[in-house]
Amino acid sequence: MPEAWNVEHNNRHHYCLSEVDDPDLVEENLVDLRNMDIPMLAKYAIVLFNMMTWKWFYYAPNTYKELKLARLRRQGKEIPADVHPEYAVTIKTLLTEGSPFYSLWEFFSIVAGPYLVIHFILLPLPLLFVGQYLNMDGMYASAVKNLVLAELFTNFHGFVAVVTNHAGDDMYRFRNGCRPFSGSFYVRQVTASVDFAYGTDLCDFMHGYLNYQIEHHLWPSLSMLSYQKAAPLVRDICKKHGIPYVKESVFIRLKKTIDIMTGASNMRWFPESYEKKYLEIDAVTEAKKRMSSKSSTNSLTGLRTGASE
Repeated sequence: MPEAWNVEHNNRHHYCLSEVDDPDLVEENLVDLRNMDIPMLAKYAIVLFNMMTWKWFYYAPNTYKELKLARLRRQGKEIPADVHPEYAVTIKTLLTEGSPFYSLWEFFSIVAGPYLVIHFILLPLPLLFVGQYLNMDGMYASAVKNLVLAELFTNFHGFVAVVTNHAGDDMYRFRNGCRPFSGSFYVRQVTASVDFAYGTDLCDFMHGYLNYQIEHHLWPSLSMLSYQKAAPLVRDICKKHGIPYVKESVFIRLKKTIDIMTGASNMRWFPESYEKKYLEIDAVTEAKKRMSSKSSTNSLTGLRTGASE
């Protein structure tokens, strides 16, 4: 659902990056697995399952939850005190304890069901009749199997290229929100994101252009080609001002993400004193901008009044 994606990714994730309200915060979403008292090999098996099914198991239900939350806010309705909107909603949640935002049937009938029926049943259906006409049994079944395998591999590739962008023991978390496009905002986009190898069209294409995650979070509306041009400049600016700019192989980032998921390592908390200091600077800067804007408006009004006289 495009509207659900717009709420979950374009708003909640981008403007609450690595805060508790970030719906894609891996360390927070995998807290149950991290705290499980089971052998590490078993945790790796669970991670592998999640990698192959994460769009179905986690991303679709949690994204739909964010859409329902956004609708409640627009309607001015309060969220019950015993409900934690920051908690992820997964298929496991719907099957066990349920969700206060929607039912399992609603999720299946509106989100998962239509895709399941259209993609895996109706799309390959013509091959059933083609197979009968050509006297080739199993053509439809083979098509369904290929679609299922393609779905699993697509999930795997998407996990490697997407989920690893903001997880690792060198990525920062934050306690409080900040103003969009403030100084704190830009620092957070860099220190809580990671770039992969980049620079050539082939390399960028193989990464799905998700290898420019820092630049994407700095300027979400820029084109992919613009990210390619901006990345070296951003890296030089960060080096000049001592801001950590992480660029590593996607496979190294995959290992670091798995370590976060299993509890083998932890993300860094941004120093609280610096976080408060930067937020205070943001507030002062915003106040100066408003005063300057108000002064400019008053001056313009005075000029217009004088001209009319």
